Amino acid sequence: MSFQDPIADCLTRIRNGLMRGKVDVVVPYSKLKHELVNVLITEGYIKSCSKTDVDGKPFINVVLKYHNSSPVIKTIKRISKPSLRKYSPSNDLKPVKNGLGAYIISTNKGLMTDKDAKSKNVGGEILCEVF
Repeated sequence: MSFQDPIADCLTRIRNGLMRGKVDVVVPYSKLKHELVNVLITEGYIKSCSKTDVDGKPFINVVLKYHNSSPVIKTIKRISKPSLRKYSPSNDLKPVKNGLGAYIISTNKGLMTDKDAKSKNVGGEILCEVF
């Protein structure tokens, strides 16, 4: 099974799991997706994750987070797509939902949120928006 956009697939699995009220979702492993999920954990949008093997293939088991039985993540969407990449310097990054949400940006110093990118004065590709 080949995916055209594995990051969008990862975000869709998380979004669908939250809509169905699942405790956890399983995502095919890659270093980029694992780092993306770790950024979501440090920002408090997801509880935890762990790398598992199923039939010799690596997967990420993502434990979703809820508050008062409603999902912590209200919206999670892909911004930069394979067909249309979105890049931004650090000084052009605007706050997401008046600072309540976050952009996850791929920089030359790794994946980080828009707030971290502004403080470190680095720009990059805007992967997704989380609120």
